[in-house]
Amino acid sequence: MTSDLSIALAQLNPTVGDVDGNIALIREARDRAKQDGADLVVTGELLVSGYPPEDLVLKPAFLDRVEEKVNALATETAEGGPALLIGAPWREDGKLYNAVLLLDQGKIATIRFKHLLPTYGVFDEDRVFDRGPVPGPIAFKGIKLGVMICEDMWNGDVTECLDESGAEILIVLNGSPFEVDKTDQRLNLAVARVSESGLPLVYVNLVGGQDELVFDGGSFVLGADRQLPIQLPGFAKGQVTSNWSKSDQGWVCAPGEIAETPDDNEKMLASIYQAMVLGLRDYVNKNRFPGVILGLSGGIDSGLSAAVAVDAIGADKVHCVMMPSPYTSQDSLDDAAEQAEILGIAYDTVPIIDAMKAFEGMLAPVFGDTEADTTEENIQARARGLIVMAISNKLGFMPLTTGNKSEMSVGYATLYGDMCGGYSVLKDVYKTTVFNVSHWRNENFVEDFLGPQGRAIPERVITKKPSAELKPDQFDEDSLPPYDVLDDILMSLIEGERAVRDIVAKGHDPAIVRRVWHMLDRAEYKRRQAPPGVKISSRAFGRDRRYPITNGFTNLMWEIEGE
Repeated sequence: MTSDLSIALAQLNPTVGDVDGNIALIREARDRAKQDGADLVVTGELLVSGYPPEDLVLKPAFLDRVEEKVNALATETAEGGPALLIGAPWREDGKLYNAVLLLDQGKIATIRFKHLLPTYGVFDEDRVFDRGPVPGPIAFKGIKLGVMICEDMWNGDVTECLDESGAEILIVLNGSPFEVDKTDQRLNLAVARVSESGLPLVYVNLVGGQDELVFDGGSFVLGADRQLPIQLPGFAKGQVTSNWSKSDQGWVCAPGEIAETPDDNEKMLASIYQAMVLGLRDYVNKNRFPGVILGLSGGIDSGLSAAVAVDAIGADKVHCVMMPSPYTSQDSLDDAAEQAEILGIAYDTVPIIDAMKAFEGMLAPVFGDTEADTTEENIQARARGLIVMAISNKLGFMPLTTGNKSEMSVGYATLYGDMCGGYSVLKDVYKTTVFNVSHWRNENFVEDFLGPQGRAIPERVITKKPSAELKPDQFDEDSLPPYDVLDDILMSLIEGERAVRDIVAKGHDPAIVRRVWHMLDRAEYKRRQAPPGVKISSRAFGRDRRYPITNGFTNLMWEIEGE
């Protein structure tokens, strides 16, 4: 048995379905680890297929490709150099598993299967994978490695079994997507497993965007003393080789790289902004869009979306268009032009007055003498949506929508209008957070941002009263409660699943709570037709929160819980 061991933590960014490309990432990580003299390379969960592969794993041809490439990679370990501990979907005895494979000495030396299959939130693994038995340790160079896959660490039973079976170091392959405050949650669970077992733990996470999900990395080593000798950065690819030695107290990892993290006051805002940047960057690049097109209105939502887009993919790939109506203020025109200049982006102006007049004339025989209402406002939004889609069709840029979670919650958005698009970075970000994140970006810069190091959003865009500017003297708070009130009610209803009586007990007006509940419930049909967007919270619309469109419980709910 050796008394020294080097384990490389490879925090990689796979693409779902790109088996050849993902295998190439593993091969490159192995080459780097070989130069460092590592004995073993550990990657994230299901890195060969990308995570989550969803129904791709139901295609036999896809699984054939995975197995072919993994077997070919295994032969490369015969020539010396580090062994590989990788994640892949794997078939055995007619069943399909979420597996971890040890590739060593030219073959697949050992296979273990995920025991706990999550079926909550964004996870639906039990639908496509079979549950494996509680795993035993993997023998490697005379050392017993207690290998787990993601969810297996979230419950103490698997760790207990590994400990009782003689495991000496716990190793966890993870595909853990970002949520606000989840970093602390992961670390707390790891500390619990270390405390229960007395064993050190290696945690390797994926990094990168996959549709709505963003994997934020943050891989680490946690010693048996519950200290962190190694911590990789969040939201960025990284690799580090950890050096271990055995003492009378067990295996100890030598101090190594510790990534800098923002202080607690900035941590949440920094992580939200970085998640939006990474999510959009990978959505655009992995889907091979040449860039994005968005309407720049001079308001804060489009202003923040434009800043994120430039930081994600660069100013040369961001195209903005101002689409003024007779109700567009001069401040909005000036603010949009100023921001385009600050960001250095392409910027066009396409007025919609002629389209408004055309629709008014076309619909006059049908509308007759009816009074103008939200119909005419929606026509403006849909005219703008048509323009953005036309530019997208002609130039190939992906249309980026700019609505925030507060608006999406209560339906303060127009189908086939401002909801028109291929992706949204603010879909899971409440309006109050939009303000706070905008201030953060103007005062902070991260190395991998591609935009300006200073201010990215004009100050007046952040400070002026929000308005859709679809009629004279219109402000959001004419139709909605103040955003601090609205967002607190929405967070209580959505993230908290709080009873109405509890929300009223916090000091909110019962009539306002009832109105917000009805608006939230009635807007489900709109959200079903909205583009995907970056998941930020524990209850993002789409994967996390799935409510029926046809829903008769709302009135009954008020009878049960109301006054």
